[in-house]
Amino acid sequence: MDFKVELLQTGFVTHDVKRFVVARPPGLDYRPGQGVELAVDTPAWREEGRPFTPTNLLDDRVLEFIIKRYPAHEGVTEQLHRLRPGDKLLMSQAFGTIRHRGPGWFIAGGAGITPFLAILRQLQADDRLDSHGLMFSNKTPADVICERELRHAFGDRALLTCTDERAPGFLDGRIDKAFLQRHVGDFAQQFYVCGPPPFVSAINQALEELGAAPDALIFEK
Repeated sequence: MDFKVELLQTGFVTHDVKRFVVARPPGLDYRPGQGVELAVDTPAWREEGRPFTPTNLLDDRVLEFIIKRYPAHEGVTEQLHRLRPGDKLLMSQAFGTIRHRGPGWFIAGGAGITPFLAILRQLQADDRLDSHGLMFSNKTPADVICERELRHAFGDRALLTCTDERAPGFLDGRIDKAFLQRHVGDFAQQFYVCGPPPFVSAINQALEELGAAPDALIFEK
């Protein structure tokens, strides 16, 4: 690991997702959408690094991470959710292939929204978000990360879906080929895709079948 950072603040975003704010280390260089490896700085966990994505604006003096807890794994996310301000984390340099390459659609499943948050926040700060849309799939409304912010940022271009529960303001069902065909008028644009591997694979296949160029699909390779 390249840096040791101090946890400054933490708090819940949803019932199983927390926001972590750490001091930004000098020498860290990254682009919105890239990730870093984080590890809890204790003897039992400092070798257990996992990738997470900063979600803050580039010129912020701190780093924010939004991290979902997976209790069944009894692993790193469980340990992270137990941390308190003052605890230490180890952090790597930035890496990853997700970056902004032009107007298009952000398509996310669950915690897959997190690599897009820094990108869309930067676009909004630069007044360049209007030419983008969002498709965001979750199991229930309670699982939606940053719902208010996303609805405010995208307006009627925010298509939020729930697969396990019907609710006002949410579309029903999964994001699949038929869903894409109904809501995307032009497949000659960029598509940013992130979520569980089966989700990413299925979305990318559907997009290509509908005419999207393979090099217009931006996802973590």
